[in-house]
Amino acid sequence: MDPLSLGLLVAFMTIVVLFSGVSVASGLLIVSAGFLLIFDGMRSLELMPEIFFGKLNSFALLSIPMFIIMGAAISSTRAGADLYEALERWLTRVPGGLVMSNLGACALFSAMSGSSPATCAAIGKMGIPEMRKRGYPDEVASGSIAAGGTLGILIPPSVTMIVYGIATETSIGRLFLAGVMPGLLLVGLFMAWSIYDTWRNGSAEVLAQRSYTLRQKLEILPRVIPFIVIILGVLYAMYGGIATPSETAAVGALLCLVIAMIIYRLWSPKALWTILSDSTRESVMILFIIGAAGVFSYMLSSLYITQSIAAWISDLDVNRWVLMGIVNVFLLVAGFFLPPVAVILMAAPILLPIILAAEFDPYWFAVILTINMEIGLISPPVGLNLYVINSIAPDIPLKTILRGSLPYVGCMVLAIVILCFFPGIATWLPDMVMGPV
Repeated sequence: MDPLSLGLLVAFMTIVVLFSGVSVASGLLIVSAGFLLIFDGMRSLELMPEIFFGKLNSFALLSIPMFIIMGAAISSTRAGADLYEALERWLTRVPGGLVMSNLGACALFSAMSGSSPATCAAIGKMGIPEMRKRGYPDEVASGSIAAGGTLGILIPPSVTMIVYGIATETSIGRLFLAGVMPGLLLVGLFMAWSIYDTWRNGSAEVLAQRSYTLRQKLEILPRVIPFIVIILGVLYAMYGGIATPSETAAVGALLCLVIAMIIYRLWSPKALWTILSDSTRESVMILFIIGAAGVFSYMLSSLYITQSIAAWISDLDVNRWVLMGIVNVFLLVAGFFLPPVAVILMAAPILLPIILAAEFDPYWFAVILTINMEIGLISPPVGLNLYVINSIAPDIPLKTILRGSLPYVGCMVLAIVILCFFPGIATWLPDMVMGPV
């Protein structure tokens, strides 16, 4: 069997195994072991443990559990509600201030937590009832929060970007910087659509907000400023040359735990144990996928599948933007069915040589890939954020949430198009701070 046909067989069997209900990591190991056993014999299986643990033998991986603890500490408090209230009070005079508050709170909270479902739950519990009470359409209320939650995997610090950096051996610090401007671009597009959609539906009167006194605006700030300072401090330590991403993640996690204990009185051992146990569970899941993806990549390379696919695509006599379009369609479809971490670990090592051969910037491509993964979070059949919103607002039908989120998918596609025309949006800040590649 030639490598390309074998690659199609591997893809088919991987889909079958993953849809059988087993975990992503277990599925990758099962497929890898099966094909290695059939085509390379028993000796190849002896290498699997070494490859698995060798993939985890990286100091950079320490940043993953640390950033997850940082996010879990924030998610276990009222930080999301306080952040939402603070933005609402300060944006009260702005037309559409409430929907802008929700999206702004999603952007900031996702930057602190790095988790899309956590952002949807934390901001949605406060934001959706408040928007509905003031007359915003259910589609705008639910769709804006579902879309805003996806910003967690793009705006730094992002666990997804760390995984991409490890999978492709690119700079994590540069990846974080590459996500800043595109993240702000998406926030702006989301806000513009939300305000337009509210006005279009004849609900322009709800764009006028209640008024708050200066005292009311100032009294909420002490609860949210420390968390924002931590984010800025983490980024400054990383880009100021003070510490590595893993070291800054550890300090950020410790400070978030301390602030959660001091400001929100999170003293009980049970609450702290919940934070640590949940963080450990999520960290182990991600690390397990990383190790399994390493074995899967070895299997593809050992059977010359990766090299054959890369050579076949490189030999296609097509414009490089047509090639990028094909890659985007592939990522979009993969994101519909698999979590972002799994898609990145499986696809990035295969796609990166093709991207480099077509003279695309790898950090720009990381942003394009991440936005495609964001689309998957609010698109069926998986669409995790849609189900999170439905769980916190069960009286809003799932089809209404889906209908409300689809325009934001359009905003993300528009953002990809804009980034294709103006790649400097993603590459300018990394080049300015860290110098050209």
